[in-house]
Amino acid sequence: MSAAKKEPPTSAEIGFSTALADLEAILERVDSDEVDIDELAEELGKAAALLEICRSKIRRAEVEVSQIVQRLEASESPPTVKSGLAVEDGQDDQDA
Repeated sequence: MSAAKKEPPTSAEIGFSTALADLEAILERVDSDEVDIDELAEELGKAAALLEICRSKIRRAEVEVSQIVQRLEASESPPTVKSGLAVEDGQDDQDA
């Protein structure tokens, strides 16, 4: 019957929210002693796989957010230069 048991999903097969919900469900079953000792290792293996999926998706999101922030900061550079020119003009007014 172990052939009918389902393998843990991969990161490409499952979204973060689903992985997190599945992980929380496993933890609830383990904490409430719903898991038979014979199934404990299997459940913890699934939990470890789900945890790695969540961590992987968080790392990927962090990289994407960093890249977006860098692009935004880079696109703000030209206006900053223009702003600097405006400040120079303002300084000229103060010197006069």
